Amino acid sequence: MSSLLAAVASNGEPLWRTIQQPLALKLAVAAGGLALIAAQLWWFLGRHGHAAVASEGERGLQEITITVDGGYSPARIRLKAGQPVRLTFHRLDPSSCVAQVIVPDFRRSLDLPLNGRTSLELPAMQPGEYPFHCGMAMVRGVLEVV
Repeated sequence: MSSLLAAVASNGEPLWRTIQQPLALKLAVAAGGLALIAAQLWWFLGRHGHAAVASEGERGLQEITITVDGGYSPARIRLKAGQPVRLTFHRLDPSSCVAQVIVPDFRRSLDLPLNGRTSLELPAMQPGEYPFHCGMAMVRGVLEVV
């Protein structure tokens, strides 16, 4: 086999040749690639749906339960500024990726037992967005404080 390749190469011909494609095809492939990149950015970083509003419980504590099953549901939670919050996570997904939730702005993390409910209390917050994510930062959510 190597002698065959050497013979082809010794003829002065390249081992492979470039086939020119029409400009319209090149542009269509480039546009398709850019569209796929934009779709991935939207999927992983964009807003998806409306925010769920936390209910007001005892002593002005805002409360909401977040189901962890292939993602966070709800993944966007609207809270009132200046009031503490209790996030209760109910993990149904056996994946080890979602076995922990991290709230980086508050330097807090919480281990989530499978088929269990675990709560995390956070202090009153200023208006803004506060992300939270799984231990591998693949599953994400956001606290939207208004």
